[in-house]
Amino acid sequence: MQHVNELKIEQLEQAASMLKAIAHPMRIAILSFLEDGNKMTVTEIHQKLQIEQSTTSHHLGILKDKGVLCSKREGKNTFYFLKHNNLAKILECVSKCAI
Repeated sequence: MQHVNELKIEQLEQAASMLKAIAHPMRIAILSFLEDGNKMTVTEIHQKLQIEQSTTSHHLGILKDKGVLCSKREGKNTFYFLKHNNLAKILECVSKCAI
């Protein structure tokens, strides 16, 4: 595993960009739904969050744009999932620190 002082500036900037994208209560909730390799559609996510589907799509777009999520189209549905399984460790850390 690389240490922070071994990372190139581009890697640090990408990491900061990803963390900024995650730093929103709804986006943290979305990531928590997608832990452990779970895949969900925008409809499933917006129903769990109990917010508008357009708002959910907006948050998913930000997370995907910043490299946090990926999506895969299957028939009429698009499924979202974590791009890197290690992102679940960030959620674990946040939950422990928020006590």
